[in-house]
Amino acid sequence: MTSSPPLVQKLAADPATNKNAQSSVTCVYQAYIGGCWRSITVLWTKNMMNYSLIMSVDSMETDHHQTCKVELKPWHFWSRKGYKSINVDGYQVDAYWDFRSARFSGSPEPFSDYYVAIVSEEEVVLLLGDLKKKAYKKTKSRPALHDAFLFYKKEHVFGKKNFATRAAFDQTAKEHDIVVEGSTSGPKDPEMWISVDGIVLVNIKNLQWKFRGNETITINKQAVQVYWDVYGWLFCDPGSNHGLFIFKPSVTEHEGDKDANGSAHGNGSDCSGDSMYYSTVGHSKETQFCLFLYAWKVE
Repeated sequence: MTSSPPLVQKLAADPATNKNAQSSVTCVYQAYIGGCWRSITVLWTKNMMNYSLIMSVDSMETDHHQTCKVELKPWHFWSRKGYKSINVDGYQVDAYWDFRSARFSGSPEPFSDYYVAIVSEEEVVLLLGDLKKKAYKKTKSRPALHDAFLFYKKEHVFGKKNFATRAAFDQTAKEHDIVVEGSTSGPKDPEMWISVDGIVLVNIKNLQWKFRGNETITINKQAVQVYWDVYGWLFCDPGSNHGLFIFKPSVTEHEGDKDANGSAHGNGSDCSGDSMYYSTVGHSKETQFCLFLYAWKVE
């Protein structure tokens, strides 16, 4: 059996112990700061009371991460716009944000009318949101010479039957709406659907026998490998019955190794989430991206 890359092993083994239904989206970007590429982790969370945002920048000299946290409480309007400065290996890194008009739609991550800007040496090294002109005006900074890119996205979604997320598999293209739907109760055999932009691209019948697998789909002319493990949906107790879905753009032979097609492997029938996966690794920014969706079923 082919062993998984460390990143995929780590994420596939993500602890399935969150029982308070706190939705979260973790995005890890690569940005050029202080003469080298660094990881910037952006964590969006939502619970019954408020939204929050935590941004951290990796240090190249120590194991510590410099962190900035924003609480988007509905009764604290002032906290929805702000600025904070942190020091990363001797470089000043400034975070600016404006969520005063931000629009949300189920996900902890807003979908429009906001910006988050990370600035270093008068360059906007990472810019999130659609209010780009306002961000450049507020920060008084220029676009970075090296464009940041999204390395991976990990999302925890809670629902009874439908689980939705968004992702762009080509860094230059728009985001696509992805919906996973699972029917695991009732008189009919368990069944699962995966649709992109309203079109069903994966339909798995007799899910009790095909709870782990993979298929290759095409999204906007881009081949994307889809892996799933829904053993927990069918055979685990409430609170640990999550499904794991991995979406990975395929790597052409000249971009990666000859094993570009990849495969998914089950690591026994358990509810720990420690399933083993082999994932392709490419050298271009587009093929590096990977989406991990944890779909938690609630009663």
